[in-house]
Amino acid sequence: MGGLTTAEVAAAFLTSEKTMAQRIFRAKQRLRESGARFTLPPAAEQGPRLAVVRHVLYLMFNEGYAASGGPDLLRPDLTGQALRLARRLHERLPEDGETAGLLALMLLTEARAAARVGPAGELVPLAEQDRTRWDRAALAEGCALVTRSLSSSPPGPYQIQAAIAAVHAEAPNTEATDWPQVLGLYELLERLAPNPVVTLNRAVAVGMVHGPAAGLALLAELESGPLAGHHRRHAVRAYLLELAGDREAAASAWRRAAELAGSEPERRHLLRRAAESE
Repeated sequence: MGGLTTAEVAAAFLTSEKTMAQRIFRAKQRLRESGARFTLPPAAEQGPRLAVVRHVLYLMFNEGYAASGGPDLLRPDLTGQALRLARRLHERLPEDGETAGLLALMLLTEARAAARVGPAGELVPLAEQDRTRWDRAALAEGCALVTRSLSSSPPGPYQIQAAIAAVHAEAPNTEATDWPQVLGLYELLERLAPNPVVTLNRAVAVGMVHGPAAGLALLAELESGPLAGHHRRHAVRAYLLELAGDREAAASAWRRAAELAGSEPERRHLLRRAAESE
């Protein structure tokens, strides 16, 4: 339904394509056996079902914003569809804080899309982006949405992620970013929705606030588990090693990340970083 291949769905859930193919097969089988139809669920089921809808839209958007494989970094077809559906959902449920948070997160993230890709289609990381190319209207809408939702409903994971994106959006550059606030928000997010990707991002914030050694110590907790062989864990390790001044180890980690990356633009970016470290 979201236009994703089995491999892309597997990447979103940090599992293998074979495992995801089996899950999808069993799910289709259960739907056939139950005679399920696209009808509104009973009121008692709407909350849990809505959470699943938000999660699907979130994963669709993520695959569009950072494709897990192929020659292009971005898939505007996916981000556009996810944004359209999230906006429709928010229009139907304007008082739902997490739906507002999800839409805000998408707007604040998509606002940076033009600056994330260089002239040759290469990945441009946040620290190197020309922030004058960010979509100011989308940033303003996203910041207003998350501010309003946090003031009127209990904080949820999408609202917290949107708040983190807003902190980055408000900074003129990486150095001026309020990293203690980012770290505090990641700590709250980890309490609300613990998962290894949140820990990975928190390790970067820890490294910026408390020094790279502290970030690397936290990163060591992810050496086993679903991110053990993921390219982004090695990329974060490389970044923190660079901050620590260990350029030789950083180059090795950048190269390992490039070996594991499925996206061509990401692979080229990681190899460039390895060469720079060397």
